[in-house]
Amino acid sequence: MYVQLSQRLKDVATYVPKGAKLLDVGSDHAYLPIYLLEKGLITSAIAGEVVKGPYESALANVSASGFNDKIDVRLANGLAAFEPYDAVTTITICGMGGRLIADILDAGKDKLKDVDRLILQPNNREDDLRIWLMENGFTIVAEAIMTENGKYYEIIVAEAGQMNLSEREIRFGPHLMKEQSQVFQLKWQREINKLEIALGSIPLANQDDRAVLEEKIQTIKEVLDHVS
Repeated sequence: MYVQLSQRLKDVATYVPKGAKLLDVGSDHAYLPIYLLEKGLITSAIAGEVVKGPYESALANVSASGFNDKIDVRLANGLAAFEPYDAVTTITICGMGGRLIADILDAGKDKLKDVDRLILQPNNREDDLRIWLMENGFTIVAEAIMTENGKYYEIIVAEAGQMNLSEREIRFGPHLMKEQSQVFQLKWQREINKLEIALGSIPLANQDDRAVLEEKIQTIKEVLDHVS
């Protein structure tokens, strides 16, 4: 079995350290662990699924891949899919909202002390996730942004360490703000367009409501203008 991985998961794969023991939460058919093993990039993996259907699909795919001895598919919620004796070194959580990813990490945070790297791919509420990382002893070591099927996905790579993010870094991403990739600019230009449409529908008499949107638009424009 040869896995055809989506581009957004291929981008995630580039941040998995060679030789890692991986936990993939919400594994979506176990595609990512199978791909990483096919490439010889990891030593073993746990594919965690909380829903019966995707769990059974992951079991079937792992069986077809011939990696039964290397990938353990477990029906479990979030970080309940592993124990300290599994010696997991890297955790991937992809394609969920940032608030949900933060909740998953928070529910199992006592298990994270021996994990070297978190690779997280929220599809919204990235600011909630950055706040959780900052407040729980993690620092962001890399970020990326990409688009697939009309959706924007950010990748946040975190390791143990302290960081203090400004409000703008929480909102836009400390590394993404600096790098100002074309995709980053497109995402935030689209956000400006949405906010301007919303602003146009607010009566001029509602000055307070208009001021909130005007400030948001101004902040994005300042970030986009500040290409370092």
